[in-house]
Amino acid sequence: MNDGPPAVVLASASRIRAELLRKAGVECTVAPAHIDEEEVKRSLRGEGADGAAIADTLAELKARHLAPRYPGALIVGADQVLDCQGTLFDKPPDLDHARAHLVALRGRTHDLVSAVSVLRDGVRLWHHIARARLTMRDFSDDFLDAFLAEAGERALASVGGYQLEGPGVQLFERIEGDYFTILGLPLLPLLDFFRNHGVVGR
Repeated sequence: MNDGPPAVVLASASRIRAELLRKAGVECTVAPAHIDEEEVKRSLRGEGADGAAIADTLAELKARHLAPRYPGALIVGADQVLDCQGTLFDKPPDLDHARAHLVALRGRTHDLVSAVSVLRDGVRLWHHIARARLTMRDFSDDFLDAFLAEAGERALASVGGYQLEGPGVQLFERIEGDYFTILGLPLLPLLDFFRNHGVVGR
């Protein structure tokens, strides 16, 4: 009989989410869930779903996809949506799209909606949705070009085309909300869930 803490599986390809968990002392197996996110988003948008509903649904679907492979484990799914006054942004596929996204967001306020869902044996035990509001400054085209030249392919790793943990912070004039939510994982509520389920100490 195993009396140790339950195994934790992160159903995400995000390097940052894995780092956040490990640096917080949560050992986890990283196993990206391969689902057709674009099709799910199209379907939900067609039904009039908002950013929070889309992020929450995708977070659960990612975890549910892995449930048969990891019986008894706590499977963590997470997703993030950028909502700028009703327009939803995905990760840019290339640097031209990243530039277009940043131009569209320049001088405006947008929401980052991060959702996390935890399943065990196909049953959702817990979920949480968090929001952060970010206002971009009216930066120059020259600054934008220099930022993208420095960021390179890293700009494609996040919705909106910026990385707040690096030089991307210079794109902003105001940030309201939890730092971990901005990075794509509402870490503090998730750690509280883990404490209640014996993953980390109380």
